Amino acid sequence: MAVKILWYLTTPDGPYPWEAEGRWNTDFDHLKQIAVTADRLGYYGSLLGSSPNESLAVSAALIDATKRLRFLVAQHPGEVSPAILAKWALTFDKFSDGRLLFNVVNGNDAGLATVGVHYPHDERYDFSLEYWRAFKGYYAGETEGYDGRYVKLTPRHAAAANHPLGGWHQPVQPAGIPLWGAGTSGPGVAHSVQLLDVYLSFANTPPKLGEKFAKVAAEAAKIGRTLTYGTRLQIIVRETEEEAWEHAERLLQRTSLQTARQSIERQLPPGETLETYVSADPQIQRNLDTIRAGRLPKARDLEIYPNVWLGPSLFGFNILGPAAGTYLVGSAAQVAERIREYEAHGTSAFILSGFPLIEEAHRVADLLFPLLDIDHGYELPQLAVKAKTLADDQSRDSKSLAA
Repeated sequence: MAVKILWYLTTPDGPYPWEAEGRWNTDFDHLKQIAVTADRLGYYGSLLGSSPNESLAVSAALIDATKRLRFLVAQHPGEVSPAILAKWALTFDKFSDGRLLFNVVNGNDAGLATVGVHYPHDERYDFSLEYWRAFKGYYAGETEGYDGRYVKLTPRHAAAANHPLGGWHQPVQPAGIPLWGAGTSGPGVAHSVQLLDVYLSFANTPPKLGEKFAKVAAEAAKIGRTLTYGTRLQIIVRETEEEAWEHAERLLQRTSLQTARQSIERQLPPGETLETYVSADPQIQRNLDTIRAGRLPKARDLEIYPNVWLGPSLFGFNILGPAAGTYLVGSAAQVAERIREYEAHGTSAFILSGFPLIEEAHRVADLLFPLLDIDHGYELPQLAVKAKTLADDQSRDSKSLAA
């Protein structure tokens, strides 16, 4: 089973952007450089991460700068009408030759309320199903409208739908826009297996992530659906294991104790504090005791599985357990081995990031791509070079034997 490798595209960047002194003041030109780099290196796509910028606008602005890169755009149901989003998607796909993916995000009660969506937790998933079904119908060219409990769209006149002035484009992706997303609660999983094409989860160890994906796959099978599965990881890959862990230690040393404490406090159960919380995991408890004593643990103290690291990142310092900030750390051979282990447990899409984003995108492509079975729908530059080198070596060997 071949894998797909995506990169991260966001405004915060720098050598260690979770600290103010390690964060650059970036602009649109910098975003464009990241996208162009990922495109030319052969990444399957880019996840447009959280930032002050609207992801729909950013992705549209980058169509002309890229050729093959797909844009995985986070979208909350209800931010805009599903009909308007469908017309936007049809336009984007027309201009980009079908390079749009949507990351279905159902958010939380407080966050969605700020954009006008006020359904309680479980009901949000019912609303989301209707929203995305209406969207998919409109993207496919349906004109009958939609009459649901939450979403009501008046039918369009078929003649107007095809008028040269007011009509809509035909879909470029015949199967529709691929929908990626997550959902861990019971209603979240039920929603995912009915709607998504790619089920996403924050990383864990390969076996534990595989267990989660197997449970989701079993639920999908009950309704006759098959999904593919992806995860989100930070990455530090170097030519040697020593170089990788030296860099991890440098990132840790540049992280303030205050950042670590604040991150832990955000992860604690309600009513707990850093001083009162006790973990049943001895490794986590040792690291908590070190932080309570006013020091940060050593980098290897935060390794929870071979090459799986809970170090500091822009997405959190997840000392209490794997989450958005989980890393892969090691030599190219080690990281490739770990990715193959994740693959064996069901993961086929990897959304990676390392900072600075351009510099690390080059490292990952140069060191890691040649060691993996990758299917992005086209030949990757690194693999073309590898194939040519192999062919040249074989040709020289043949000539040598003939002589």
